[in-house]
Amino acid sequence: MVSALPLALTPRGLISRFKPAFATAAGGLLPTLRAYSGLRIPDARTPQDASLGRLGSLEVRLATTAAEVRQAQKLRYQVFYKERSAIADAKTVLAQRDVDAFDAICDHLLVVDHEAEGTIGHKPAVVGTYRLLRQQIAERHGGFYSAGEFEIGTMMERHPQLRFLELGRSCVLAPYRNKRTVELLWHGCWRYVRRHGLDVMIGCASLDGTDPDRLALPLSFLHHFAAAPESWRARAVPRRYVDMNRMAKEAIDPKAALRELPPLIKGYLRLGAYIGDGAVIDHQFGTTDVLIILPVSALNPRYIEHFGAEANRHAA
Repeated sequence: MVSALPLALTPRGLISRFKPAFATAAGGLLPTLRAYSGLRIPDARTPQDASLGRLGSLEVRLATTAAEVRQAQKLRYQVFYKERSAIADAKTVLAQRDVDAFDAICDHLLVVDHEAEGTIGHKPAVVGTYRLLRQQIAERHGGFYSAGEFEIGTMMERHPQLRFLELGRSCVLAPYRNKRTVELLWHGCWRYVRRHGLDVMIGCASLDGTDPDRLALPLSFLHHFAAAPESWRARAVPRRYVDMNRMAKEAIDPKAALRELPPLIKGYLRLGAYIGDGAVIDHQFGTTDVLIILPVSALNPRYIEHFGAEANRHAA
């Protein structure tokens, strides 16, 4: 007679071991199971509806299947854990994917290369990704991811008539880190914003490293030159608050500070984004995070003109 499996090797035991510690933040066990089990994501759509633009062999679109979400998670693992300094726990190493409970309730924006083979052995390859979470979805499942780092609730209460979108988990495969791929990602985000009638984009953006003193120049530059006006200000949560004001304004060399900023943060600033009050250390990912606040009303008109008011520049 075959003996019973130990609890740790049963489906219930495996689920218990592999669910993220903060699963309840995104609505409890069901979203976590979706994130790990390969179930189709809830907001399903046809491939035709999912396509948001095209530039040569590259297409920007929304994921329509769990397999596509897994490809995005594999790309995130490659960038965050293999190239950068994120610390993987056992379940992440085993899965070779960056996964959390929010994956099941977000839309996943993908840049795919129709001429390249993907990580699971078929075309097209996922070469860039963004994770998108609309306010109406977040409110049904426990809130935004960034609320774990910043007090965004009070800021949102000051603008009850506006609809918010959280951007996160942005990354691009190394050979594709060029203007064409980044432009398609921005194009996809802007078209998504227009499609859903959204008013404000928010999200955490990261500087590499966890020592704020070594990041004194870029953090101080953001504090003095890009701080959100009072109506848009949101502060880091008290228990994680790191003061960004580490250098006097007159001691800052703006050109040198810009050279130390990651391209993504510089891109947000060019678009017209504000920066929240205080930074947060993320030891798991080896980063120092700042809050990006980008109201559509503050968008640089040059970029709206470039992509089109209705995001039709790279229409598929």
